[in-house]
Amino acid sequence: MAVLVNGVKHDEISVHDRGLAYGDGVFRTLRVESGTAQCWDWHFRKLHDDCTAIGIICPDRIVLDAEVAELAGDHRDTLIKIIVTRGTGERGYAPPRNPGATRILLTAPLPVYPERNYDFGICARICSLRLAFQPRLAGIKHLNRLENVLARAEWDDAEIAEGLLQDADGNVVGATMSNLLMVEQGALITPDLTRCGVAGVQRARVIQAAAQHHMPVKVESIALDRMLRADELILINSGFGAWQIRRIGEVRWRSGGYIGTIRRWLSDQG
Repeated sequence: MAVLVNGVKHDEISVHDRGLAYGDGVFRTLRVESGTAQCWDWHFRKLHDDCTAIGIICPDRIVLDAEVAELAGDHRDTLIKIIVTRGTGERGYAPPRNPGATRILLTAPLPVYPERNYDFGICARICSLRLAFQPRLAGIKHLNRLENVLARAEWDDAEIAEGLLQDADGNVVGATMSNLLMVEQGALITPDLTRCGVAGVQRARVIQAAAQHHMPVKVESIALDRMLRADELILINSGFGAWQIRRIGEVRWRSGGYIGTIRRWLSDQG
């Protein structure tokens, strides 16, 4: 693993960093294949938007371009995680008056998932943890990911690849590490994320690709019982691409026709 902290090769940050103390920051995770950062323009735009939403000055694009290229050049096939915190500060919740953002870039091996996840689909479960409503943070990939940690801790079964998360009203928001797409009577639908949840880059790319192919995606609240009656369920993220859900508990789905389309859209790294 390689780590850059504010451009320097070391793996230490201040104990006073607000990312450590309060989860006061945002992050992105992107794939590097053959030395090329996949969908980097999309990831940077989302990083910038998320920083802006919580009042952190996003690192300069030129600086991040150079650091991503450095790590991608040294590690040809890898994951790069980019973390931006509000920087160091005195004790207390009040943001520092003159904050200096901390930027951290680190690599990790590309995840290896069972081939059956792609060939046959996955088994998923419904998590008992409910996501809290917080419209101010909805859609942002902020560092406060304790809900996801606790949800993922609910199972230790290798047959279960993902856990689906509901909000306080019982609407399905997504999964612990991915966004949800639902096919219902030929329509592609993704959950409304205006009150909680993370709006991932791959979700945004699917929405744009669908519109370009004259297949607009509906963004709606999706109740659990409605989801379980869907024609097809697909999970997407930057690490694994697209998986089709084939079973949740006693509910099973046949192989659907949209999974191939979604994978083709995501294979275009523009």
